[in-house]
Amino acid sequence: MRRAGLGEGGPGNYVASGYSVYEEENQHLQEGLRAKVSALKSLTIDIGTEVKYQNKMLEDMDSDFDSTGGLLGATIGRVKQLSRGSQTKLLCYMLLFCFFVFFVLYWFIKLR
Repeated sequence: MRRAGLGEGGPGNYVASGYSVYEEENQHLQEGLRAKVSALKSLTIDIGTEVKYQNKMLEDMDSDFDSTGGLLGATIGRVKQLSRGSQTKLLCYMLLFCFFVFFVLYWFIKLR
C-alpha cells in the first residue's frame, strides 16, 4: 500500500522529504561555489595589485633608462669632439688607460 501512496504519511511526505534533500544539496553546493568565488575574487585583486606595482616599476625603469641614455649621448658627443681635435694622442692614452683598468679588474676578479 505504500507504493500507491495510501500508507501512513501519504504522498506529501515523500515529496517533502525529496525536496528537502535537494534543497540541502543545493545549499551545500552554493556554499562551495561561494567559497570558490571569494577565492577567485581575492586572487584577481592580488593580481591587479601586482600589475599596478609592476607597471609603476616599469615606468621608473623607463625614466631611468631615458636619463642614462641622455647622459651617455652627451658623453659620446664629448668623446667625438675630443677625437676631432688635435688631441688624438690624448684620446689614445685615455683609451689605453681604460683598457688597462678593465684588464686589472678582470684579472683581480678572475683570481678570486
